Amino acid sequence: MSDPVTQFADIIRAAADAKRPLNICGSGSKAFYGNPATGEALDVTAYRGIIEYEPTELVITARAGTPLAEIEAAMREQGQMLGFEPPHFGGNATLGGCIAAGLSGPRRPYAGSARDFVLGVRILDGRGTDLSFGGQVMKNVAGYDVSRLITGSLGTLGVILEVSLKALPLPPAETTLCREQTQAEALTLMNEWAGKPLPITATCHVDGRLYVRLAGATPAVHSAAAKLGGDTVADGAAFWQGIRDQRHAFFNDDAPLWRLSLLSTTPGLALPGPQLIEWGGALRWLRSSNDAASGAMSIRKAARGGDGHATRYRGGKSQGGEARTGAFHPLPSAMLKLHKRIKLAMDPAGILNPGRMYPEL
Repeated sequence: MSDPVTQFADIIRAAADAKRPLNICGSGSKAFYGNPATGEALDVTAYRGIIEYEPTELVITARAGTPLAEIEAAMREQGQMLGFEPPHFGGNATLGGCIAAGLSGPRRPYAGSARDFVLGVRILDGRGTDLSFGGQVMKNVAGYDVSRLITGSLGTLGVILEVSLKALPLPPAETTLCREQTQAEALTLMNEWAGKPLPITATCHVDGRLYVRLAGATPAVHSAAAKLGGDTVADGAAFWQGIRDQRHAFFNDDAPLWRLSLLSTTPGLALPGPQLIEWGGALRWLRSSNDAASGAMSIRKAARGGDGHATRYRGGKSQGGEARTGAFHPLPSAMLKLHKRIKLAMDPAGILNPGRMYPEL
């Protein structure tokens, strides 16, 4: 019996010859993200397991089907973690889906994004060719950094097989504080804190309360907590996991959920619907009941006003099951041309998750 990679490659080559779309999928924990998937399912969850883990080098390499929970458990035993705090959205979330979606959790503005932690990837392109990019060390490289290009591409450029990631040490101390603040006050405070040497690793404003997580050396955490003030949250870890995986009550609603990435200094947005603010003010979640095209246009116009973009994160489906508006912010024509050229180079037949990011790709 052939190994999984050979089987995947054979399926890709046959699909390319027949111009038959493939829906690259894993556990399905992030199936809601992006535009609706089409094509024959290519399930990569069978290709799993940690290949190599060198705690002294702060590097872990695993196959795409490996559950995130398994990777994080192995790292915790060594006092380490994935610094970008990837969302799970379910117990079966896999490494491949994590990197394909490119999503990061509450720690992102303080430690870096998923893309910043990817050292190397192994993929199958749209021809079924087995390719490796990057490596297991941080170094300067010539040419395109394809490893980071693959991160967040939602499987449109290749089937992720293996990923090497940089690890971070777990902080010795951590605490979460909470205080009553208006949205305007919270935005001002978060931006003031960003300019100070504070061990902040997460911020969130929701329901009139501002939450801040401090983590690092014990003396630094205690000192910062005394300076910032506020009430200590009894189970801060559970609160941030609820934000990370969208189990917090704010997300428990059927209304379309929008994700706006903006300059952190952007004032509060006058948009209808409840908002939750993360990342020091740079990430605004919006529950909007207006799913008409005009509603999407007004949300994206507001995002552009903050030098950012808006993503219809989940929800917002018509009765026929199709998205009423594209999930991702429309690309400028020059950028779209570049995306098309990259897609053509990596997937000439256009069979890998077509339309998952943009209808033209």
